[in-house]
Amino acid sequence: MTSSTILIIIILYFSVLILISFLVSNKSTDNEAFFLGNRKSPWWIIAIGMVGSSISGVSFVSVPGMVRTIDFTYLQTVFGFFFGYLVIANVLLPLYYRLNLTTIYTYLEERFGKNAYKTGASFFLISKTIGASARLYVVAIILQTIVFDTWHIPFTITVCVTILLIWVYTFRSGIKTIVWTDTLQTIIMIACLVLLVIEVSKQLNLSNVDLFNSLINSDKTRIFVFDDWHSKQNFFKQFFSGIFIAIVMTGLDQDMMQKNLTCKNIKDAKKNMYWYGITFVPVNILFLVLGAMLLMLASQNNIALPVLSDQILPLFATTYLGNTVLILFVLGLIAAAFSSADSALASVTTSFSVDIIGVQHQDKSRAKRNRMIIHVCFSIIFAIIILIFKALNNKSVIDAIYIIVSYTYGPLLGLFTFGLFTNRIANDKMIPFIAIISPVLCYFLNVYSQQYLHYSFGYELLMLNGCITFVGMWVFSKSLKNDPVPFR
Repeated sequence: MTSSTILIIIILYFSVLILISFLVSNKSTDNEAFFLGNRKSPWWIIAIGMVGSSISGVSFVSVPGMVRTIDFTYLQTVFGFFFGYLVIANVLLPLYYRLNLTTIYTYLEERFGKNAYKTGASFFLISKTIGASARLYVVAIILQTIVFDTWHIPFTITVCVTILLIWVYTFRSGIKTIVWTDTLQTIIMIACLVLLVIEVSKQLNLSNVDLFNSLINSDKTRIFVFDDWHSKQNFFKQFFSGIFIAIVMTGLDQDMMQKNLTCKNIKDAKKNMYWYGITFVPVNILFLVLGAMLLMLASQNNIALPVLSDQILPLFATTYLGNTVLILFVLGLIAAAFSSADSALASVTTSFSVDIIGVQHQDKSRAKRNRMIIHVCFSIIFAIIILIFKALNNKSVIDAIYIIVSYTYGPLLGLFTFGLFTNRIANDKMIPFIAIISPVLCYFLNVYSQQYLHYSFGYELLMLNGCITFVGMWVFSKSLKNDPVPFR
């Protein structure tokens, strides 16, 4: 298949997204539509779209590759995700709806003060901008390899075109458009994933029963690790880290919560979160099954695998499995990557507009103009960070993102936990310093624990980070005796 054919498919794909954007935003392009979709989104549409937003192009490429190094143990984290979503539905969502929030970090201002508010929003902006850029990096580098290198187009141009396409279909109505485009992209992504599994199974030349038995009996389908406390894949580390990763990456993340806040009411928002959590588990199982089958196919045909696990699926899709698989891979990758990146761009635009410069206090025309300027600026920032990430990346992208999350989302976990579960009033002026010191301490604790205790922190670093922030806030706080917990 020529790169020209793939490019035509990409153009047709984005033409559909732009058409949807035009139809959805035809009657409303103001900030209320951009930030909250006028609070008219059907819950089931949001639930479908959130699956694509959370999986992203990173999972599409990296999760199948994980099987080579950590087997199916990633599922331990995924099981933790589900219980994290239950916490979000029953603790955080009721709070956000009761306070009628546009951005979830407004809660921190009401609970602690302006410094806490700005600190929480700033940590989100840093986390989401880096994470979304890393996810976009995955799709940009693959498109560069299979399409644009053929025409000797520089990677910088590929990145700029990628960002421009996202901007084109999100700049008018933001989240109002994204709710619908992400639903389409998630359906395409899951369909492509299922068809990829079917196509790879055909290449193995095994009956369904033999394939099932081979997977069950394979060392690579091991899920649970209970016997090694030093391992990053220990069940308790992975499971409880999964719970807290879900809470911070979804429940304390303006990107994911912004979709929930477009529901008509709290009842619909809860239904969305339950179904989203249920769907997330089997989708990840499919990714891991695909990875296991690719390893079986490599062993069967003596195919040399690349050093980086992220390159295993792209290698098979572009070299060994034919045109049908290549089309499915490209479509699935683009759908996964852009369903995550478009909502990320809308959410950082929303957070910066509302939390940092306060467009809600400006007249409508000025507020809309400022929001559009911010949208353009973050598009440029995404492009710059993608280029930096390409220069620095030397490990699994998904692992790198979760490490970043452990450091930058930890203070958010501590802030919200302290606010929700204590009746103490923290020193608002000290909160920015505590939030900065906490991840720094975590970094050095991780370094020295490896050096002297031979213990390497995994994703549980997120919990440690949150605990340090919580303790710091407790030290610089005072108690309100006999008073209920504020804003819980």
